[in-house]
Amino acid sequence: MPRRQQATARQERLGTELRKLREAAGLKGREAAALLGTDSAQVSQFEAGLAGVSEARLRRIAAHYACTDQKLIDALAAMTADRTRGWWEEYRGLLPTSFLDLSELEYYASHRWDVEFLHVPGLLQTEECARALFSSRVPALPDEDLELRVQHRMQRRSILEKEPPVPYKALIHEAALRMRVGGRAASRVQLARVLELSEADHITVRVIPFELEDFADLGSAMVYAGGAVPKLDTVVRDGPHGTVFIDSEAQLTVFGTHFRRVEAVSLDAERSRDFIRRLSKEV
Repeated sequence: MPRRQQATARQERLGTELRKLREAAGLKGREAAALLGTDSAQVSQFEAGLAGVSEARLRRIAAHYACTDQKLIDALAAMTADRTRGWWEEYRGLLPTSFLDLSELEYYASHRWDVEFLHVPGLLQTEECARALFSSRVPALPDEDLELRVQHRMQRRSILEKEPPVPYKALIHEAALRMRVGGRAASRVQLARVLELSEADHITVRVIPFELEDFADLGSAMVYAGGAVPKLDTVVRDGPHGTVFIDSEAQLTVFGTHFRRVEAVSLDAERSRDFIRRLSKEV
């Protein structure tokens, strides 16, 4: 397969998992290359996601690396076999790569969890809310770029509508729900949208109220995307210098525990819907 100029986050993740398998086997790159009948440069390209790997080669690599986790091997093999060109590819070269990588990640996710404190999560946002948020960027975006970002965010919602939809949980702080993004009328429409979506069987919305005590150590926003097997889960966090994709098992354990702790202290789904209904009347 020809060498890629740039790997997507999914292709990089496959490469990362190949590297982890090699390291778990105690092999250096040149030793792995000798087993596979290739050279260390190609092994490096596999592990960087810059060279494609067929399903047959993936299974051969796993055998040479003495991997016995059949569920993981099958999940990785599925990643090599899927050549889907997703809708997000139409934005390549027009939007930051992290936007496309997030779309690809959540499209393939087995489940999606959000924890948000400042804004309604992107998957639940109305078009008006998304436009208002992107409009507040400093420096301001050109009109064309602004509309591309809004359009992309609206298309991302397709994971909640496809068959079967991606199971989704959103833990939203009261501060995010009270934030009047785009003005009073837009906020009222946004709350109605969150309430409507929360009624779906595959969507759970839980509110973190202001009145909650001893919450300071839990105040960390994140996106958690489940993989085909837990080892392929990914956490996404936005920082001042860009979006970070986290896949180390230790960090996944930390963020998974964090989510469950926040979920445990949040209002349950029914009480959360009642909370949002009351808040809608105050806006």
